[in-house]
Amino acid sequence: MLSNIIRKTTTQHAGRITHQQVRMLNVHEYISMDIMNQHQIATPLGAVITTPQEAEEAYKTKFAGKDAVIKAQVLSGGRGLGTFKNGFQGGVHMVTKPEQARDYAKSMLGQELVTKQAKDGILCQKLYLMERVYMRREMYLSLMMDRGSGGPLLVGSAQGGTSIEDVAAKNPDAILGVPIDITVGLTEENCDQMVAHLGLEGETGEKATDLMKHMYDMFLKCDCTQLEVNPIAETPDGDVLVCDAKVNFDPNAEFRQGEIFSRRDHSQEDPREVEASKYDLNYIGLDGNIGCMVNGAGLAMSTMDIIQLKGGSPANFLDVGGGATESQVQKAFELLNDDANVKAILVNIFGGIMRCDVIAAGIINAAKKYWNEQTPVIRLQGTNVEQAKALIEDCDFKMILANDLDDAAAKAVGVADIAKQAEELQLGISFN
Repeated sequence: MLSNIIRKTTTQHAGRITHQQVRMLNVHEYISMDIMNQHQIATPLGAVITTPQEAEEAYKTKFAGKDAVIKAQVLSGGRGLGTFKNGFQGGVHMVTKPEQARDYAKSMLGQELVTKQAKDGILCQKLYLMERVYMRREMYLSLMMDRGSGGPLLVGSAQGGTSIEDVAAKNPDAILGVPIDITVGLTEENCDQMVAHLGLEGETGEKATDLMKHMYDMFLKCDCTQLEVNPIAETPDGDVLVCDAKVNFDPNAEFRQGEIFSRRDHSQEDPREVEASKYDLNYIGLDGNIGCMVNGAGLAMSTMDIIQLKGGSPANFLDVGGGATESQVQKAFELLNDDANVKAILVNIFGGIMRCDVIAAGIINAAKKYWNEQTPVIRLQGTNVEQAKALIEDCDFKMILANDLDDAAAKAVGVADIAKQAEELQLGISFN
């Protein structure tokens, strides 16, 4: 979402920004705050809570005489306006006494929070009790990788503490994007430009400059793809504090960011995506009913587009890559087959490095173990395509071969429509 906003509001500064279907590592707020502290970025006093008793004790020992805020630690935006499935309203609350912290924790821990971004609910297993900061004003700052300018982009707005999407919609000029030359790094000129846009002066402006430098240092050293701070608070005494943050990390950097990646919370992620990652498969669940297995991100995107053009809806983005093994293909097919929403499966393979016969063998082996009357539509082109077709034709399972992608998409949409109508009429059907 942020990249779409920046695309509209920073073209004059950075050109066009694009994004791919890639899952970045996203960590909880309390982890983001901890990493920031390690990079000399000032944040309010905080405590991680796992039980109501811990909430009460933490308030007594750390926040006595101070107001605090208790926040649900779930990987979703819009926590404050969310609703727990037990009926408790809001994932962010003010706390002024120990027993209040305890009671809020009782209502939130172990419950699923429904938000705009997590409509099915997401389990809250931890809370973050944080010192309340009295703000003179709220601002927005973020760093992100920008393909348009070929490097990092510093983004800021004087209108912080609210949804950046809303700011962009109402007043796009309030958002400034400053491209950073990655061979030079963040310069004083870059910082001065952003400080002026934020309307900061004197010592407060200098503190904001120091904050940007520390943010950039963390952005590079931790292989971040996005470091978003909303809000940054200017306090009455002129300090500049990070009050909330969202940080994403490059999944390709796991080999050198082991400590950060060890703090990944799999319970907050789609279990299908977690399982796919174990086999080096790039899987993202969607809300359609046609399961897709494709090699190559570009071909996967094209496949999803043509499914929609034919009136269907993809159930996932699944890229098996250019060098997938038979076991990876088998796991990919299992993931599609186990999805209750999938009414049809479309396999679209262009074999270059990836051999079509390996794909066929993997599908057949998966079918032997997990066959549930699903009849996949298969389009194969490229290396060893004739051997692959022979394997499919000689197997004991019904699979529909398509001549090209247009034909394959039309057939997959047709199969999905028939399966959906039969389900609604409570009719058993078989394509065998």
